[in-house]
Order: sequence, then C-alpha cells, then structure tokens
Amino acid sequence: MLAALKDETLLLVAIGATVLAYVFEHALLGGGQTLALVAAGGLIAAIICAAMRVAHHAELLAEKVGDPYGTMILTLSAVLVEVIILAIMMSHDHSPTLARDTIYAAVMLDMNGIIGLAALLGGLKHGEQPYNDDSSRSYGVMIMTAVSISMLVPEFIPTAQWHVYSFFTIGAMALLYALFLRMQTGPHSYFFSYSYPEKKRKRPAVEGQGEAGGHGESSSALSIGLLIVGIVATGALAEVMSKSLDTGLEGLAVPALVPALVVAVISASPEILTALRAAMANRMQSVINIALGASLSTVILTVPVVEAIALFNGQPIQMAMTPVQTVMMAVTLIVAAINLNDGETNAIEGMTHFVLFGTFIMLTILGL
Repeated sequence: MLAALKDETLLLVAIGATVLAYVFEHALLGGGQTLALVAAGGLIAAIICAAMRVAHHAELLAEKVGDPYGTMILTLSAVLVEVIILAIMMSHDHSPTLARDTIYAAVMLDMNGIIGLAALLGGLKHGEQPYNDDSSRSYGVMIMTAVSISMLVPEFIPTAQWHVYSFFTIGAMALLYALFLRMQTGPHSYFFSYSYPEKKRKRPAVEGQGEAGGHGESSSALSIGLLIVGIVATGALAEVMSKSLDTGLEGLAVPALVPALVVAVISASPEILTALRAAMANRMQSVINIALGASLSTVILTVPVVEAIALFNGQPIQMAMTPVQTVMMAVTLIVAAINLNDGETNAIEGMTHFVLFGTFIMLTILGL
C-alpha cells in the first residue's frame, strides 16, 4: 500500500494542490498580481504533475494493447487534458484567438519540438533510426488536410456565415477522424507499427513480470481509475489556474500567444519525456506515432470542441491563422513531408525541426 502511494506521489501532490487552491482561491485572486502569478506558476506545476500520471497510466494501458492502439491511448489522453484546460480557459478568457493559438502552438511543439529533439538526440546516439514511413505519410496528409480546412480556409469565410462553416468543420473533422481511426485500428493498422527485433526478445520477460506482479485485469482497472482521477484533478486545477493567470497577466505587456503556449506545454510535457525515452532506446516509430498522432488529434479533435462551444455561446472565434503562423505551419509541413518520407531519421533532420521550433519560440517572444 505504501509502495503504491509512493508511486502516486505526483498525483497526490496534484490532489493536495487542488484542495489548497479551492480553499484559498479568494485569497490568491485578491492578493495582487504578484501573488496571482506565483499561484498560477504553482498550479501549472501541479497540473503537469497530474498530466504526468495520466500519461503514465495511459502508457501502462498502451503497453498491454501494443501499437498502434497504445500510442493512440497515449495521445488521446494528452489531447483530452488539453481540451479540458482549453475549454475552461475559454470560459474565463473570451479571446477569440485562444483556441487557434493553442492548436498552432501544440502543432509546433509536437512536430518541431518533440520530433526535432528526439531525432537529434537519437540520431547522435544511434545514427539513422528506422520507422514505418507509411505512418508518417498517413499522418502528414491528414494533418495538412485538417489544418487547411480548419485554419486556412476560414480566412476567406465571411463573418456573417461563420456559424455555417463551423457546422461544416465539425462534420468534416468527425468524418476525417472516423476514417483515420478505422485505418489505424483496422486493415491498415500495420501502417503505424514497426517490428523491433530487440523488443521481441524482451517481450516474454516483460509479460512474465506482469503476471508475477499481478498486472492483470485489476492492474488495468486501477490504471483506468487513476487516469480518470488525474484528468478530474487537471480540470479542477485548470479552473483556478485560468483565473490566477488572467489576474496575474492583466495589464502586463505579455505576448498574446503565451497562454496558448502554456496549455500546449502542459498537455505535451508527458509526451516529450515518453518520446525522448523512445528515441534514446532506438524506437523511432513510437516517436512518430506520439508526435504526429498528437498533432493530428489536437487539430482534428480540439477544433470540433471549440467550434461547438462557440456555436453554443453564440460567440464567433478566430480560427484563421495570422500570416506569420501560416508561413511557419506551411514550412513545418513541407519540411516534415521531406524528412519523414524515407523511413529513417537522422540528426540533421532532427536539427532542422528543432531550429524551426526555436524560430517559433523567438517569434512568440517577439509577439508575432
């Protein structure tokens, strides 16, 4: 029992922070900007703690079902955390660009930050790292289509007809993702997996350990339960964090993209660690599935949710990207299409994506 509680230290920290946040909410929000910013920083750390445990238990479930179902569980859990935080922040911050900026930041972080750093470090250690190029091409074309429909075309939609196009976007995203899930879990599931000889040799030992350690149905049920607890804690913390962040940033000359970047970093933090571990273990397929799967899920699942919220509230949102965002997104997708087209990554390809990520950070600092 004590060992189990020790394993869940991060989740217990998040739960404790949730209780303290609601007990002292009025004091935190009424104590001035400095206290609000400090509180927001602490709550963001607590949310990351909860998100790490959500990702851990999603990873345990993923190991039981294997690829591609495993990485799908992992990316969906991360996107669920992102959607919850974003929906709560939208309820407090009526900025029409918050959803767009969050999706843009998440794609930059996943495709340039995660793939860039993972391919760079993995390439320096292992040289060329193989993966199934069918997966990268499938992910790439789906991401390009989803981004075009939801974040490029809206630039040309008259304001008076935004609600009509929003209904279309929701339907289009649902159709795209339904087909993609059928491909990923059906006859084309081999697109998203790769055979690792060293993994096959180790698998029986891992399975034996699972049986000895009681990692059966009860373990799966426990992981599901703790995953749900982590998600609930994340939502509760996000409620107070959003208010604290709004209070702390009020009147300050902070780039508009910062709140969106905060959401993207929170949701991607567990994925970053998982992807880096996979890259250093020479399992680039897992990196591709995590990074590109997260990018696709962010666009194709977050867009319908925020569009539905906007329609329900009767408040239009700005989904069309700015010229700078459009250029960065286009360059990212083009570079990814070239780099991830031959079934192998290397340090040079990783560096190109990581430099693009650095460019995104610099543009954010400059307020562009």
